[in-house]
Parts: sequence; structure tokens; C-alpha cells
Amino acid sequence: MPESTRKLKLLAIVPALNEEDMVGRVVRDINRHAPDFDVVVIDDGSVDNTVAVAEAMGAVVIRHPFNLGIGGAMQSGYKFALRNGYDVAVQVDGDGQHKPEYLPEMLEKLRTAGDDADMVYGTRFRGDPGYKVPIGRRVGNLIFAILLTLLVRQRITDPTSGFRMTNRKGIELFARDYPHDYPEVEAILMLHHHRLRIQEVQVRMNARGFGRSSIDYPRAAYYMAKVMLALFVGLLRRRPTPMDGRPPETGEFESVTPSAATAGGPSESGRT
Repeated sequence: MPESTRKLKLLAIVPALNEEDMVGRVVRDINRHAPDFDVVVIDDGSVDNTVAVAEAMGAVVIRHPFNLGIGGAMQSGYKFALRNGYDVAVQVDGDGQHKPEYLPEMLEKLRTAGDDADMVYGTRFRGDPGYKVPIGRRVGNLIFAILLTLLVRQRITDPTSGFRMTNRKGIELFARDYPHDYPEVEAILMLHHHRLRIQEVQVRMNARGFGRSSIDYPRAAYYMAKVMLALFVGLLRRRPTPMDGRPPETGEFESVTPSAATAGGPSESGRT
């Protein structure tokens, strides 16, 4: 990476649920391809060895006592980033789909674009996506891409991609308010509402390393309906204003002791 990037405080947020087989590889690949990034794994209620594997790889781990979903996991990560003074945060999913080798390119895009980029995300659909994307996802993604392009008046080619990197403004916004149910599409609308800018970087992704990720037509229809509703609600919601670097007043992340964790709050573990 260019030497100037070392002045920035960089964080990779890795949401994970029962990813003991993949999370170690993800942390390792982040350290290999983007060594300037600290890594925090958000364990979203796993019942396997995800936490132990992540800690063994040197990641800080924030544990949820029960599953909050991808939106809740990412908001915990953004709160951690805000509380600890990070300038840049990137989502790298714990299932191994996102390739950390693209992090330097995404960071360079975010830096050089200046005021034209508050978030840079990896798009699969400006070239070879790297794996066979199920037809239901392709169709759904195309519909959302068309709708969001019209709404934000900017070309959006992969609105369901979770591989996204934000600057401090995006961290402040998402630490306060982040959609919890299918958040990727609505988060783009949130950025637009706050006059934050979005840029794309062409990437290839992996198929999921383990587990099943098939979406049949009924599930695709359900997903479409849920996201369409989220978009409609998102258009009507009043959004809070970013706080110019001040941490959230409510629901903010704090490191808690093991005794507090048993009372139901998130806990932090790991090593630097």
C-alpha cells in the first residue's frame, strides 16, 4: 500500500455466524493482503468454534449473546470503529465470499476520489463475478439496481453486495442507524439521503466456502418483497444526522466484563 495510507486508522469488520471453517482463512487473508487493517470479528451468536478460531488468528472478537442478523452485527462493528477512532471501515464477510486482495484497490479508490466517495463497494456485475450467481439473485439484483439507480440518480450495478468500505462519515452514520433486515440495499439509500457519495470497484467473489446458499423461486420472491418494503419504508423514514465524530448517545458499544456479558450485552475479546 502507499505509505500515505499508514496515517489512516483502518478496520476490517468480519460478521460471522457459525463460520469456524472459514473465519480463520478470512482473517489470515486480510492480514496477508491488507496488513494495515486491524480485524474485528463480530460473532453473531455462533454455537460452534468461530470465536476460538478468530482469536487464534489474532482478531479482536465482539460476541453477541444471541443472533441479531447481519444488520445488527455490522452496526456493532461500526460502533466499535467509531468508538476507537477508525478512519475507514470495510465489511468482509466471514463466509469467505469477499476477497481481501481487493482491499488495497478499494482503499486507494476511497482516498483518491476525495469528496466524490464516502463509500466504495465491490461490484460483481461490471465483469466476471468469479462464480455462478444463481438466476434468482441475478434477477433480483437487476431489479434493485434499476430502482436504486433511478432513486439516487447514479448508476448502481450491485446493490446487494456487502463488500463495502466507508470513510469516517459513513462510519458515523452507520454507527447510529443501520438497517437490520436485508441492509445492503437500504444502506445505499441512506447514504444518498445524507448526501454521501458512492463509487464502485469491479471485483470477483468466491462462492460460499461451506454451507448451503441456494435461493429457490419462492425464497427469491420473499426476499424481493422484503427488500421492496424496506426501500419503501426507507424512503419515508426520517434519518438522523451524522454527529461529526461524536459517538452515539444511545446503544453505543462498550467493552464489557465477563460478568456484564452474562447479563445480555455484547462482549469483546481477542488480542491486538
